[in-house]
Amino acid sequence: MIQFNTTIQKFNQQGEKTGWTYIEISAEQAQLLKPHYKKSFPVKGKIDAIDITSIALIPMGEGKYILPLNNTIRKLLQKRKNDSVFVSIEEDQIGYVLNESLIECLQDEPTALAFFNTLTKGHQNYFSKWIDAAKTIETQTKRIAMIIHALNNHWDYGSMIRNNAKNK
Repeated sequence: MIQFNTTIQKFNQQGEKTGWTYIEISAEQAQLLKPHYKKSFPVKGKIDAIDITSIALIPMGEGKYILPLNNTIRKLLQKRKNDSVFVSIEEDQIGYVLNESLIECLQDEPTALAFFNTLTKGHQNYFSKWIDAAKTIETQTKRIAMIIHALNNHWDYGSMIRNNAKNK
């Protein structure tokens, strides 16, 4: 486990990461977490008092990584760019477990399941975590239906969200 104080940062122009909010993990810190490793890997722990699990560190070159802070985490932290946070993380060797209800529904939808299985683990997790973030069973059910529809149309998570926004 590593522990450190750091500042929340945000990319201006950085290709697909433009606008992302993140915490930088130095090459030295990354080596303490997972020595001699240069790919993404999940971590768990705390940022300030907020528990985090199965958030992937993303390599940025020269041994550095970033830990992206999605909107949910930022709201819980009540912090933004240039704010200080205390980070306590370690490698998450168990990793994220997909939402059980989503998996059950996919079993009844072979086309959706087949497309889902072509997606990377990270992209599968986008769908599953979106369900997990729902506060009510009604919202979870609505999101599962949207996901099944999207997967049947061979849409990734981003395409599903954009299509849903257009139809509102």
